[in-house]
Amino acid sequence: MGTTEYEKKEKPLGQQWTLLDIVSFAMMASLILLFLLIFTSLGDSLAAGGQQYLDAALRADPTSSGFWQQVETGLLVESCPVRLADIMPCHDPKRARAFTKERNHYRERHCPPAEERLRCLIPPPPDYQIPVRWPESLHRIWFNNTPHNKIAELKSDQGWMIQEGDYFVFPGGGTMFPEGAEGYVQKLEKHIPFGTSAIRTALDLGCGVASFGAYLLDKEVLTMSVAPRDSYKAQIQFALERGLPAFVGMLGTQRLPFPASSFDLIHCSRCRISFSSFNGSYFIEMDRLLRPGGYFVLSGPPVNFDGKEKEFEALQELITEDMCYVKVTTEDKTAVWVKPTNSSCYRSRQKPTPAFCKDDDPNNAWNVQLGDCITPVLETQTDEVPHQLSWRKRLETVSTLSELPDGDRFVFDKDTRRWRRRVRYYRETLKLKLGTSQYRNVMDMNAVYGGFAANLMANNDPVWVMNVVPVPGPNTLGTIYDRGLLGVFHDWCEAFSTYPRTYDLLHVSSVEALTTSQNRCSLAEIMVEMDRILRPKGTVIIRDTPAMLARVSKVANGIQWNYEIFDGEPGATDRILIATKQFWKAEIAEPQ
Repeated sequence: MGTTEYEKKEKPLGQQWTLLDIVSFAMMASLILLFLLIFTSLGDSLAAGGQQYLDAALRADPTSSGFWQQVETGLLVESCPVRLADIMPCHDPKRARAFTKERNHYRERHCPPAEERLRCLIPPPPDYQIPVRWPESLHRIWFNNTPHNKIAELKSDQGWMIQEGDYFVFPGGGTMFPEGAEGYVQKLEKHIPFGTSAIRTALDLGCGVASFGAYLLDKEVLTMSVAPRDSYKAQIQFALERGLPAFVGMLGTQRLPFPASSFDLIHCSRCRISFSSFNGSYFIEMDRLLRPGGYFVLSGPPVNFDGKEKEFEALQELITEDMCYVKVTTEDKTAVWVKPTNSSCYRSRQKPTPAFCKDDDPNNAWNVQLGDCITPVLETQTDEVPHQLSWRKRLETVSTLSELPDGDRFVFDKDTRRWRRRVRYYRETLKLKLGTSQYRNVMDMNAVYGGFAANLMANNDPVWVMNVVPVPGPNTLGTIYDRGLLGVFHDWCEAFSTYPRTYDLLHVSSVEALTTSQNRCSLAEIMVEMDRILRPKGTVIIRDTPAMLARVSKVANGIQWNYEIFDGEPGATDRILIATKQFWKAEIAEPQ
């Protein structure tokens, strides 16, 4: 029987869709889906999921033997666990347990082997904030950036630091500073010519939170504050967060990584170093580092402490009789000595011990064992040498005693003029915010003569610069100290002795100089270490050849830096990469 027109109309709706109906429905569904993607969180979720899928596909495999090669092709490096937010690979307490406690050897540098090096990016603590800017940071820092209040609790009666709301504040107190560090410096000023050309660089051992160095800034003294990673966990981290020069180090079995005659003043306030022990080797190390005519200050035990009389007597015999220092004063529990300016006293000693060193380079200070012999004072060091000049004149002066690789003063003068042009180009053409509060802690990773730092200081920029002289390589660090600047030796195939997130600006001229150490490490390893010590939103300046910057840019992609590449100043053959570290946080906040 045939179907009537009426019966056709009465068929169920689902049986009478035409092609046009299907197309119309699809278009309507697409509009609804588009609306959901744009105006609801569904779109964000799908996008994030897709991005995570893409990121996972582009991440370098940290378990692969070719991990660093992967990173150098631009593959993404993963975040480390949050529990590693404060890690210092060469000062890891877990690794330290494998070493002897004799002479505090376990608290010195002990770096992991290549196969155990970090293969991830260090995240900030969960509530990390961009640091308080200088000079306000001198007096207060964010609590959440260094949330370790043990030292604040233990030293609460001495005014080292106090937690106030969201901040740690630094009143300037200390165990040996009952009137505060400012009053302590004023007392020392009666015996030490602060504010003159005689005192420009200082070393503060066992520095606490570096309040001594903080109050020397007004005297135009640059103080290198040094302390180990200790039970308080973060003394040096606090100092660097405040914007003060600081370095993690321990006087144990090896020389400190500074050249001879670096410092005009060495200070130790309750630093618990037995200077007369081990044949006087600890004080002999102080003597190596102190320039002729420089001052040594010891505050705290054993100076005039009950029960420490014999120890103090032995120390005085070592310093004044054996080492020929002249005591300036002993006031309360603080003693001050001055180093001789020539060797005549040494030669007239009744007992010739410690003896003069033979076949020893006093400027060699990377992985060198402490000795028990005296570095002779050269008679020429009493002539017209840089420490007798104003520190500003020292910036453009070099002593003939410093090692110039080419042995030519012309090379030094040319380098100074070159960096004057370069720093001007950074400011005026590339518009870097040098001279502003954006940059306080600065590192020059291949400093050579310190020309970059010298020109920043000459412009009165509110910065301090850690000038790093890579090893092995030309030993120019003595020249840097002659100029009244600070710096250290370092092997960039190892982690630097500082906490994560401690520098605002990293500067490198010639990355090749950092990677030529017998091919023991790669460019990617060095840049991951740079990321560790750079603060979020911090800046990197890398000068090099176009070919090297092409390699650098691929790694920069892998560690998620934003960057641009610029031509150098007129006449320059190298190019300049300027990068910014992104402010990211770990996806999962793990239990601390």
